[in-house]
Amino acid sequence: MSTTRQTPVLHLVTCGSVDDGKSTLIGRLLAETNSVPLDQLEYARQTRRGGSTIPVGEVDFSLLTDGLEAEREQGITIDVAYRHMNLPNGRRVLIADAPGHEQYTRNMAVAASNGDVAVLLVDAARGVRPQTHRHLTVCALMGVKTVIIAVNKMDLVGYRQEPFDDIVAVVQATASRLGVPDVRAIPMSAAVGDNVTSATNEMPWFEGPSLLEALCGWEPVVDTAKKPFRFPVQFIVRAEGNFRGYAGTVVSGEVSRGDEIVVADSGRTALIDRIVTFDGDLEQAVSGQAVTLTLDHEVDVTRGDLITGVGPTAAQPADRFSADLVWLGEEPLAHGRSYLLVSGSRSVPATVTNVRYRLDVVSGHEHSARLLDMNDVGSVEIATDRPIPMDPYTTSRDTGGFLLVDRVTADTVAAGLTRHAMRRSFNVVPHSYDVDHEARVRLMGHEGKVVWLTGLPGSGKSSIADAAVRRLHALGVHTYVLDGDNVRTGLNKDLGFTPEDRAENVRRVAEVSKLMMDSGLVVFVALVSPYRSDRLSAKALFGPGEFLEVHVDTSVEVCAERDPKGLYAKAAAGSLPNMTGMGQAYEIPERPDLILHGVGDIEASVTALTIAILGE
Repeated sequence: MSTTRQTPVLHLVTCGSVDDGKSTLIGRLLAETNSVPLDQLEYARQTRRGGSTIPVGEVDFSLLTDGLEAEREQGITIDVAYRHMNLPNGRRVLIADAPGHEQYTRNMAVAASNGDVAVLLVDAARGVRPQTHRHLTVCALMGVKTVIIAVNKMDLVGYRQEPFDDIVAVVQATASRLGVPDVRAIPMSAAVGDNVTSATNEMPWFEGPSLLEALCGWEPVVDTAKKPFRFPVQFIVRAEGNFRGYAGTVVSGEVSRGDEIVVADSGRTALIDRIVTFDGDLEQAVSGQAVTLTLDHEVDVTRGDLITGVGPTAAQPADRFSADLVWLGEEPLAHGRSYLLVSGSRSVPATVTNVRYRLDVVSGHEHSARLLDMNDVGSVEIATDRPIPMDPYTTSRDTGGFLLVDRVTADTVAAGLTRHAMRRSFNVVPHSYDVDHEARVRLMGHEGKVVWLTGLPGSGKSSIADAAVRRLHALGVHTYVLDGDNVRTGLNKDLGFTPEDRAENVRRVAEVSKLMMDSGLVVFVALVSPYRSDRLSAKALFGPGEFLEVHVDTSVEVCAERDPKGLYAKAAAGSLPNMTGMGQAYEIPERPDLILHGVGDIEASVTALTIAILGE
């Protein structure tokens, strides 16, 4: 039995390069299917924005979809405009009019994430452009299975077949490379109305349907493979009579009463006792149905847990994934930097450990890369702080898609699509030793701790660490210092001073300091560590009381005057472009555990630091 859901609402995304006519096309579809109120239609007759050549009294169809005032002023679409349309066959369509400018690819990715059909517009006069390939690539990655190549503005090329055939050949070659299963092409003129809602006499050489006819006749691409059962728990339902159920939507596969299931996060199993809906109990629920499940015995299930089938189809939690990313952030992706990975209702810290390649969206070539810039598409490896169950995106959009969120700004910086869990997730098993942390603390006579000294170059971090270690050593406290320059002569000698290399530098030092702290040492880290997000990632490795963030607050003027390593002089001469405080920013800690000043009495700073460490 196929579990493919017959889509009651067709999710349509329109995309393509700016000024290819997306808004005009969708506006005409809405108007000619009576899907817009009369007052909006009248507004589009009487209103004109700057540069418009449409006479007053005729409908400017693009005004029916551009939702923001800024869009109207610029004559472009910069946000996703959603509109509803009713097809003649009774099916409802949710249209997402995606922006065309390259800098708004992030918005287009959002529009494509739920798309069933993509209408990819290409200006017949200007031909295929890089953004055409980029949007097609994003649609393919996001799982859009039907792409309609709408070669628009055919009136500008005299309705000739040759330009149409040339454009379709180029786009179909890219679609074939990306594995899009259903590709169609329609020549049209949205401004004139040719082949939008009805056939035209202008292109007798084209015997296919109009766009509206194609949408009416569309059926989902049938996937004959049996999908595994997946049920993300959205919330816990409690009611009278000790009723406890787990509400959510079946996002993949099917489940029947009496089936054995497993809670993927914990590995606990149970049997389905009831499948509850508002209209009564069901014997079976399939993909797309919202239901409440009850189990035959008490199992610890919380919001965000994933309920799956048992056996080979069960989702196995992993902490290493290969994934495709559409990078949305204005700042480049820094491998080694920690982000929040959001999948459904779960959120876990995650690190991009490797950028495997950046995809050339035009040629399909995979370029070696260390970072991804805004709107780049690439393949990466991701490590999560704890194992989570995620499917390949091709198995389920809901359990295979995720977002990366900046931990400081809370901005969404990437849309991710899981390829597969990496084997190392299951082959690396930490060994537990009899001599544990508590045993080492008893031997040392004190708790381990990490003291993270951050500040500008020349602020006095190493000097304060050196003096503090002398004081603590005299008191019998076992210490060690990880100095920024010293670790770069060995452990991190392969790293430079770009933002992504700095992120990796902090990550490695944090992991080493955690191991040393576990041995019972008080570890001083004297590291510029200029970025707040990197320091937060380091702190997240430790438990309460194990990590002290200390800001050595010394002005850049004092640091430049000291200039013990000659760095500020080199930066002033232009030979050190990545110098923190000169060429690169230093992000001051917002809530450090302790603030010390790199000028004045160093013994006072050491005393304050000693008290913070020993609690005396």
